[in-house]
Amino acid sequence: MASCPVSELSKEQQDELVCTYAALILHDDGAEITAQAMAALIKAAGVNVEGYWPMLMAKMVNNVGMDALIKMGSGAGGGGGGAGAAAGGGAAAAEGGAAGGAAKEEKKKVEEEEEEEEMDFDLFG
Repeated sequence: MASCPVSELSKEQQDELVCTYAALILHDDGAEITAQAMAALIKAAGVNVEGYWPMLMAKMVNNVGMDALIKMGSGAGGGGGGAGAAAGGGAAAAEGGAAGGAAKEEKKKVEEEEEEEEMDFDLFG
């Protein structure tokens, strides 16, 4: 949604975006994320959304957890963590410890990831 102006979004997408912002504001403030709190915040902002959106969003946040949802949406932790783990596994293997098998397993995982990246497959292209 960030790649286009809000005015180009459908009503449903705008409602979802408003509820997302309301949930983020409540989370940032340390308040409980409930449908009633979201609806009050949305009303105070002078925005109207379909009545089911605050309920739906609050239920999702309470089931999954706001921190988990933020991490899912941000792409945090992607790709970069493997290099540190591989380096750590390599150091343990160099020391002759029992982690030699773990280093081999990590190397195999990295090779599999590289093979997946090399696949020239575009689901939507």
